[in-house]
Amino acid sequence: MFFGLRWAIRIAFGLLAVIVLYLGISFAQVWWASRQDNTAAASAIVVMGAAQWNGLPSPVLKGRLDHAADLYQKGVAPVVIVAGGKQVGDKVTQGLVSFEYLRSKGIPESALKIEGAGTNSYEELSSTAFIMRQAGLAQNVVIVTDPYHAYRVADIADEVGLSAHVSPTSGSTTLSDYVRETGAVAIGRIIGYRRLAAWR
Repeated sequence: MFFGLRWAIRIAFGLLAVIVLYLGISFAQVWWASRQDNTAAASAIVVMGAAQWNGLPSPVLKGRLDHAADLYQKGVAPVVIVAGGKQVGDKVTQGLVSFEYLRSKGIPESALKIEGAGTNSYEELSSTAFIMRQAGLAQNVVIVTDPYHAYRVADIADEVGLSAHVSPTSGSTTLSDYVRETGAVAIGRIIGYRRLAAWR
């Protein structure tokens, strides 16, 4: 009996070590991706949604939109897709606010498309892939988001059929951001990001 208990303890510690190693690798991947800018020529620039305040972009969303506008002006892609639906209490979608903001920055309306249904990263990118197919655009994109979010959006893009490069903003990232993203990536790669989005 003592022999069996000893093996059970060894197995438990072995499993714990595997979990810790897996989370450590996931953390390193999230951290490394946050420091890479893989901008390349694409069919579209995709701006991930973030909070809007009474029709105005929050500082986080503004940072993403300004970065996307800069990429557009540099000729990275001929189209900008702004993503984000309504969150609880919102009167307008994040996508519409982003559309209006970029139009005010001089980007022509003909170069802008709105994804206004997604309430999480998976929904935003899945809907974006559909919009691009409907428009006859090749499925290669440059995704603009905050640094900590870079690894997960690239993974999600791959899951929904997009070939993605990520160009993070210069926004700051806290340790809690990295920890939260590490958990999302670690779980999402096992069960799939679609299922993870349904749970959150």
